[in-house]
Amino acid sequence: MTTTPDLHIFRDKNGTPHIEAETHDDMYWGQGFVHARDRGVQMLMMRILGQGRLCELLNDSNESLGIDKFFRQMNWHNNLEREFDKLEEKYQDYLQSYANGVNAAFAEKSPWEYKLLGYKPEKWTANDSIMISRMVGYLTLAQSQAEMERLFVEMVQADISREKLEELFPGNLGELDIDLLKKVELGERIVNPSSLWDMGAPRMMASNNWVIGGARTKSGQPILANDPHLEVNRLPNVWSEIVLSGGGRYVMGGTMPGAPGVLTGRTPEIAWGVTYAFVDAIDSWIEDCKDGKYRKEGEWHDFHIRTETVKRKKADDVDVNFYENEHGVLDGNPHRPGLYLATRWTGAGSGAVTIRAFFDIAEATTAKEGMNIIGQVETGWDFVFADKAGDIGFQMTGKVPKRRASISGFVPLPGWDSENDWDSYISVEEMPRSLNPKSNFFATANNDLNEYGKIPPINMPMGSYRAERINALLAEKDDFTVEDVFAMHADLYSLQAERFMAILRPLLPNTPQGEILREWDLCYDTDSQGAYLFEAFYKELYREVFGKNGFGVDALDFLNDESGTFIDFYQNFDRVLLADDSSWFGDMSRDELYHKVAVKSLNIEAKTWGSRQQYTMSHMLFGGTLPAFLGFDRGPITGVGGRATIHQGQIYQSAGRTTTFFPSLRMVTEMGEDKLYSNLAGGPSDNRFSKWYVSDLENWLNYRYKKTRADGGDELAF
Repeated sequence: MTTTPDLHIFRDKNGTPHIEAETHDDMYWGQGFVHARDRGVQMLMMRILGQGRLCELLNDSNESLGIDKFFRQMNWHNNLEREFDKLEEKYQDYLQSYANGVNAAFAEKSPWEYKLLGYKPEKWTANDSIMISRMVGYLTLAQSQAEMERLFVEMVQADISREKLEELFPGNLGELDIDLLKKVELGERIVNPSSLWDMGAPRMMASNNWVIGGARTKSGQPILANDPHLEVNRLPNVWSEIVLSGGGRYVMGGTMPGAPGVLTGRTPEIAWGVTYAFVDAIDSWIEDCKDGKYRKEGEWHDFHIRTETVKRKKADDVDVNFYENEHGVLDGNPHRPGLYLATRWTGAGSGAVTIRAFFDIAEATTAKEGMNIIGQVETGWDFVFADKAGDIGFQMTGKVPKRRASISGFVPLPGWDSENDWDSYISVEEMPRSLNPKSNFFATANNDLNEYGKIPPINMPMGSYRAERINALLAEKDDFTVEDVFAMHADLYSLQAERFMAILRPLLPNTPQGEILREWDLCYDTDSQGAYLFEAFYKELYREVFGKNGFGVDALDFLNDESGTFIDFYQNFDRVLLADDSSWFGDMSRDELYHKVAVKSLNIEAKTWGSRQQYTMSHMLFGGTLPAFLGFDRGPITGVGGRATIHQGQIYQSAGRTTTFFPSLRMVTEMGEDKLYSNLAGGPSDNRFSKWYVSDLENWLNYRYKKTRADGGDELAF
């Protein structure tokens, strides 16, 4: 047990840390202490990455240099003091208290893993937590939008026809100038995005959340559920569960080590759950450059030159120049005449507003109040809410530009024309939101929710299959219990497969494989041969349609293997594949195409879905480098689910590394009781020699939910 004046820290029987304090300052001190003690390896790695100091502090290699350049380009480590100064004194005190708790823990015992690598941690600062909040809002999330917009330019330059592009991106190509985009010089990617995740950055992607009003529950009280889908094949888990009690109140749930507050969880009066919103808060402009300048409204202007020095342990330091203007960072050298892209993300200068919101949500008492508070968050998320009075709600967040009519933000436009600039941002009231919907439930799953707003912030959502499945199940009952919600978390039925199979089933060959697929129940369980065969068909259909008739097979395989294009934005491609007719089909009808691909792709052994869903959970620093008997890595583990099932289960190779997307944290709460039901793909601690290293893994694998109570129950030493 660790105590400080007016502070009590302990674990409950499941290892979840509890902090009890008289004041909020002490409470956040305790959260910092617990984060540092349980997740110090994770926190310090995030800071090293965000500062672009991997070569300096840990691993000096060419790959690390690329990663450092990437993070220096993002520029999240600068202008942090400005954001801190925007905060009122009490919020500054909370941030500083959190940092003091972190430093107290590291002073007692810093992570031994870094001692082996010769790294002695510097003190944690309040500004470090602001930087972490920026990183969490961008990595994989806004980044996926940026990657897709770049891919679109590459598609234009590969001479894919306007007709085909319109089919893939309907409604998003306003003012597309193909001839102009073909003249743009694209720079080399600074770093393959997959490299970032191998170094310990949290890879975030899809999630589900839903809330059920009391009129549809057995108890008459709202039930809220959340299961963020993140990378689970790394240890520790991205999430850290915690219970904070201070000033006579509690807040508990999932937190992100390095930042104070609770991202998904509850208080005595309200609960909230989070998913990524796929809002478009990142744009690119075409800049006309020469002599180190850019053209704007007929005049030439100087770029701001930001020079970053990357220090290296084993080589000479490297100076990198970034050219910046009102449109962001230039992808090129303006001293070489030409057209280049400049890209800007609205969250790059975020911090103060978001930090304030996550402090304030712990004090909110109604769903409506929570919506107005969380609605201020500067990065793009979908939140659902429930309160003890019976209200439920939904609020999308994000600092989203208001663009002029006819443009979506997807197509790069000329930077020399001021009418293409951002003017203002969508307000909280204009963003998609809903309080007490008539259906008495609301679900989000990274889908298109523009209909709930006054101004549409989404132009490239994820597929709607998971959301449709959740909504269909929620409409079936009016006596939901938490156990019913547990069962929904485990649902493996694919609406995507249902829609493809409606077309494919009568076209299947009369072979044993064809018969297996014909009789498939459309579920992605471990023993399913149908899921295995369907995925073989689906992949070959992509290669036939988008490879041979568009990107080229080699380019398509590269996108499959080296990017998240088909992981994030499969809805765009499915729209084409499910169409009655398409220019992408060439001279074949859809039925002819499906039959041809089925005959070709199903001439394989019918294995089980579980046979291709194997992965190992690897330690974020030492994964794959130490003997298995030491226990740093765990597995092999067999995953279930697919890209379009409520229980998402995706495993794929990217740059030779295994990447996964599964429900990393499952959480359910009913407002009639002060409990949180959850399980975590891992455990509370990142220390291999702690009993809490993977203490929740068996619960997670077997869909068992532990109960966390605000009072903690039996106390264990921290």
